[in-house]
Amino acid sequence: MGKFKFGVNLWGAENREDWVRKCHRVEALGYDVISVPDHLGPGRNAPFPALTMAAAVTQRPRVGTLVSNVPFYNLALFAREVATTVKMTGDRLDLGLGSGHMKSEFDGAGLPWTPAKERIEYLTKSLDHLREHFADEKITPPPLLLAGNSDGVLSLAAREADIAGFAGLRQAQGKPPGTFRLDDAERMDERVAFFRSHANGRDPELNMLVQRVVVTDDRRAAAGTWHEENEDGLDVDRLLETPQLLFGTVDEIVRQLQERRERYGFSYITVFEPMLETFAPVVKQLSGQ
Repeated sequence: MGKFKFGVNLWGAENREDWVRKCHRVEALGYDVISVPDHLGPGRNAPFPALTMAAAVTQRPRVGTLVSNVPFYNLALFAREVATTVKMTGDRLDLGLGSGHMKSEFDGAGLPWTPAKERIEYLTKSLDHLREHFADEKITPPPLLLAGNSDGVLSLAAREADIAGFAGLRQAQGKPPGTFRLDDAERMDERVAFFRSHANGRDPELNMLVQRVVVTDDRRAAAGTWHEENEDGLDVDRLLETPQLLFGTVDEIVRQLQERRERYGFSYITVFEPMLETFAPVVKQLSGQ
């Protein structure tokens, strides 16, 4: 069971000064990793330039993609981007990869939306391509994070990843692609057990991407608000147990993370940018434990 590590997924910045300010704040609050998602849309940063800048203006945090949408890319060009970022960040890059899950983004980019099996096969192919490129460039491969929820991605992560990323989200049946539902605690047990059954004795670090943090004296009210806002089929009691949500006082959230590390193995916790300040007291209390 690893020590706690904390990251924040930064969504974008208005300009250079705004980005530098955010990165400095992440470092000051004690987070260990600055990550950037790979999405299209207004205000979204291109991941690798943003991460290079983040590494240039900070000293301690690692930087990483959470995660690169590999089917967006030509693999030769992608390998060049990754290798350059490894060098420009001083080997502080954690390379997070995924198979893509938002059909609307593929449509917006004019790229074909292929079945999940084909996207996962392309993700698998990318690993060999990246390794070959790193060898040619005489670059030490960066730590590899593979994130997903499907059998295909989790089994690949179990075999290949240094870090396995869990979000506990699944496509809602009968809904448009990109409509997600939270897995409950028991389903997360199953997903982690599936992952471990394919790891062949390997013990990668496990990352949980937390969907919401609310510091409150009334956990049930916070869960009730989530329930009203999201059609995920989980009642309040089940929402309070899901590791993707953190509701309670700082001390209660600390206990939740300790208990969930024991249950699932989640020691690397990432929150979204809007929760940067809210989650900071938890980071301070648990850092290095």
